[in-house]
This record gives sequence, structure tokens and C-alpha cells, in this order.
Amino acid sequence: QVQLVESGGGLVQAGGSLLLSCAASGRTFSRYSMGWFRQAPGKEREFVAAISWIDSNTYYTDSVKGRFTISRDNAKNTVSLQMNSLKPEDTAVYSCAVTPAGFRATMFDPSRYDYWGQGTQVTVSS
Repeated sequence: QVQLVESGGGLVQAGGSLLLSCAASGRTFSRYSMGWFRQAPGKEREFVAAISWIDSNTYYTDSVKGRFTISRDNAKNTVSLQMNSLKPEDTAVYSCAVTPAGFRATMFDPSRYDYWGQGTQVTVSS
């Protein structure tokens, strides 16, 4: 049974940092790309970042480029999201997900992701 469990969310002031982690279990994920999505109240789910299993390329939505960094540890089946210079508009529930796809065109589409975690709340106060 595949499980994705996020941790590291919380309340932080604007300009602060948080490190989100996602532990995957139930199978080997070395041939799965791993990504982070977020959903704010009243808004649709939004792609945040992903890392491809094929070439380890990383992808980010424009609003987080230069502030967020995604990384993975295949030995531990984990993916992390370092979030710096946080802004109130980053407030959302952040979820990790995995997909067997690995090319740029597929990284941004949530429908391409097979497994999802339950999410962790990130709240950035102004």
C-alpha cells in the first residue's frame, strides 16, 4: 500500500523559512518523479515544484522561483521542499505527489500524479 506522509508545515512570519518533507512508502520510487502542489482556501490546486526521476531536472512555478528548492533522496524515498522568504500568499495546504512521468510537459499537470499525501498546512503571517 503506497503512502505519502508530509511533515514540516506550520505558522511562520513573512520572510521566514520552512522545510517540508514527504516520506513515501509501499514501493520503490526511484522511477517516479516527485512534486509538491498547494491549495489555498477557495482556490484550485496549484503546482509548486517537481523533480524528474529521469534527469533530476527541477521545475518551479514562477511565483516561487528563487525562494523554494525541491530535492529528493532516493535511498530514503523522500522529497523535500525548502521554502525561504515566505510570503502571506504562500499560505496553503501543501501536498506531495508522485508520477511515473518525467518530462517537462507532464510535471505541471496534477492529473498525471498517481499518489498523493494528505497535506500539511503552511500559514504565513504578515
